Amino acid sequence: MNNQIRTYRMAQDYGYQVDPSIPVIGYTETVTNEMCISHSHPRGQLIYATRGVMNVVVGNHIWVVNPLQGLWLPGGVEHQVTFQKDVSYYSVFVDPSAMEGLPESSFSFDIPMFLKQLAFKIISFGTSGNLTESQLRVIGVFLDELALIVPSATFLPTTNNERLQKVVELLMNDIASKQNIDYYAELSFMSSRTLSRLFIKELGMNFSDWRTRMKLLEAIKRLGEKQSIKEIALDLGYETASAFIYMFKKHLGTTPSNYILEDENESEKMIA
Repeated sequence: MNNQIRTYRMAQDYGYQVDPSIPVIGYTETVTNEMCISHSHPRGQLIYATRGVMNVVVGNHIWVVNPLQGLWLPGGVEHQVTFQKDVSYYSVFVDPSAMEGLPESSFSFDIPMFLKQLAFKIISFGTSGNLTESQLRVIGVFLDELALIVPSATFLPTTNNERLQKVVELLMNDIASKQNIDYYAELSFMSSRTLSRLFIKELGMNFSDWRTRMKLLEAIKRLGEKQSIKEIALDLGYETASAFIYMFKKHLGTTPSNYILEDENESEKMIA
């Protein structure tokens, strides 16, 4: 089986259609091991998946988006999307004329079932326009609900700072590492205090919190790929599955097992 990531244009063309008479355009597709290269478009975009995991890069932020989450991208924001393995994704593009009151920054969020169903309904309208009054009312409710979304903490900040970037790359390339900040400071020819200050200044969190966030996002990705909890725990450098489960629940408020069940239940509801 060929797991090589291929370049994919996705539904970018819809993002470039500026037409106030079509305030939103919905689109869905299933893709496998594809990457939508860095781009931007005038329309804002809501993107989520009912199956599989997406990695989305916006500037110095990386999001791992699974079926329990959506990602909001305002118009004009440069972004890159990688679809891990098999992904069934849904996307709604919002015309610049309909952006008033919508969030002005990019973020992932816990997507409510009602918003998912509205997006699913909008996708059923097709992409040619000629919207009825009833369809426009559905779109109005969708935009009202979209204006209420709030960010979740499931993103990983990165940096362009050369000294810190080297440390970040080392951590991401050896996610199971148990080395402390002193080890990475020595490798980078700086003091531990300097490295600690760089983490706070450039990434908005300390070394330990950033590494935990990195492990958490990797765990979410692997859960989406249906890996076992024990396997994930060991691969992330935890001595036991219990230690991993404790970390996961502390930060997400639920156990990995329940997280998987919520994911599957959401997908079943969408299919139904």
